[in-house]
Amino acid sequence: MNISTTPTHYLFYQNEKREKIELNLPAETPVSLTVNGEVWLSFMCTPQQEESLAAGFLFNEGIIENSSEIADIRLCEHGDNVDIWLNHAAEKPAKWTRTSGCTGGVTSVEPRASIGLARQKNDLVLSPKQIPFLLKMLDEHQKLYRQTGGIHTSILTDGAEKTIAAEDIGRHNTLDKIAGIKLMQNLSFEQSILLTTGRVSSEMMQKAIRLGVSIVISRTSPSSVSVELAEKAGITLIGYAKRHRFNLYTHAERIVEEDDNG
Repeated sequence: MNISTTPTHYLFYQNEKREKIELNLPAETPVSLTVNGEVWLSFMCTPQQEESLAAGFLFNEGIIENSSEIADIRLCEHGDNVDIWLNHAAEKPAKWTRTSGCTGGVTSVEPRASIGLARQKNDLVLSPKQIPFLLKMLDEHQKLYRQTGGIHTSILTDGAEKTIAAEDIGRHNTLDKIAGIKLMQNLSFEQSILLTTGRVSSEMMQKAIRLGVSIVISRTSPSSVSVELAEKAGITLIGYAKRHRFNLYTHAERIVEEDDNG
């Protein structure tokens, strides 16, 4: 049984006739996060990569910086709690802010505070012709989406050999999962591009900044605050990306026409 999907059926109406359709829907389940023996919060998420989700959330919130700070991490046998023990004390935030995530994400970080983080330094540039290639990479990792629909997919890639992918019913969860995989596998990227099927709101850009990416590409819209954050953080932000068109909002110097290279 695939715990990431739930079998169900619906009635399909067409031309005043109906047909019973069997299908799988994306699963959504609460998974609590316990840090040093104290319950901090619950995620509403797709039940896969839960340990990466928890570790990445702590990284994106600035609670930890690397995997050496994690003494132990495990998903309980019932699959409804991730228990993380750090090798140092960690204070539970006094206040969680409800984000714009469709499944009720939270953060304790003020979005505009993210622009104080160090920017990734590199000479990464893309030509417009490379965008369709990157979108194809994103398509290839939409495995659960092809089974159920209703799932967001994000990938972190260097555009060539290295790629980390995550799927979840919550778009913000995909970035926490990516951060957790990168953290726990000690992966490094000399240059990195983030692609997502989800809307780039302030908390998504906040996580992208934390991941140190240079370029963010979304199939849909950025918010006004995410554009502000991208501009100040030196990130190239692309929205409404399709195979042969896209909107470029910030730092256009990284998107270079072939003729511009001389």
